[in-house]
Amino acid sequence: MNVADLKIKNLVEYKNQIYTITEIFQSLEQAYFVKIENDIHSISVPADSIKPIKITEEWLEKFGFSRTYSSDQIIRYERPETFIKYDIDLSSRKILEGLKIYGNSIKCKYIHEFQNIFSCLFGKEPSVKYGYLETK
Repeated sequence: MNVADLKIKNLVEYKNQIYTITEIFQSLEQAYFVKIENDIHSISVPADSIKPIKITEEWLEKFGFSRTYSSDQIIRYERPETFIKYDIDLSSRKILEGLKIYGNSIKCKYIHEFQNIFSCLFGKEPSVKYGYLETK
């Protein structure tokens, strides 16, 4: 996971738990650290010790997507906005998998990438609340 791809409020995994990044900083030794927190813990850890969270159907539903199409080759999820879709490619090549915005394909396999794209799209930080993506 490249620390340059991370932003405050990104969701990441650390020791099999989900955390939100609250701070990114560099130590005197030039190593990057992140402050992460969840309902139980708030800790600082080396940035290279956190893992990305893979986008799954469950996560898509948490972000307000609904399954709208399914075949042997592809599963499509859509949000209420007509210009945002996510395709899960069931083939081994995974050529069609990713986010679709206005018909353009964007390779996006991890939650933090997804959050960053939404942040750029809406100009606001996205968050998961009550099972839906909200912009604050």
